[in-house]
Amino acid sequence: MSSSASDDRLYFRQLLAGRDFAAGDPIATQMRNFAYLIGDRQTGDAVMVDPAYAAGDLLDTLEADGMRLSGVLVTHHHPDHVGGSMMGFTLKGLAELLDRVSVPVHVNAHEAQWVSRVTGIPLGDLTTHSHGDVVDVGAIPIELLHTPGHTPGSQCFLLDGRLVAGDTLFLEGCGRTDFPGGDVDEMFRSLQQLAALPGDPTVFPGHWYSAEPSAGLEEVKRSNYVYRVRDAAQWRALMGG
Repeated sequence: MSSSASDDRLYFRQLLAGRDFAAGDPIATQMRNFAYLIGDRQTGDAVMVDPAYAAGDLLDTLEADGMRLSGVLVTHHHPDHVGGSMMGFTLKGLAELLDRVSVPVHVNAHEAQWVSRVTGIPLGDLTTHSHGDVVDVGAIPIELLHTPGHTPGSQCFLLDGRLVAGDTLFLEGCGRTDFPGGDVDEMFRSLQQLAALPGDPTVFPGHWYSAEPSAGLEEVKRSNYVYRVRDAAQWRALMGG
């Protein structure tokens, strides 16, 4: 992982649902979601990425680490990332979190309607963004990258040599494009966009679907089958689009 002047103040935790929080939750255990806590150790400010399960556990972790929640970053609207109805269960997610603490919820503008519909959170309570916007957490800048394909407003987060990739890019494979709002061609373009990022950031995915929980982007490009495709036509054939 690359180092920088901010390494000593960057707070970054990758937490596995069903193990590190929401222990014993059958959906969390089955889905193997990662949530992320990102912050500035000097100011104590931190954001959560995709708090779909056991919001209280995540808040407790922040408190134990001497951090306080200042916002939420949403990669996309699916219930295993933000809460909602899934597999006959109701995941409290964002709605439960906002009942406990009032903080901005940062979503891509193309995803806002979907997030509101799934979680029941009013549109006016969501902070919408465009590609390239930056959310500052203390002195830690987080760049928001619009990466449609899995959903219309999927976004990834780039900070300090790290790429929090949601369900756009896994270490092995990528997010599905056959759910409502998915788009095969958009996914191809988004994956190429991520492949062009400089500096070999470490990829931190939205699920643990691989042997390792993270890997450098250059390694992912060498080993992930999604980067063996030569062009959009071959991609459509692979993805059934």
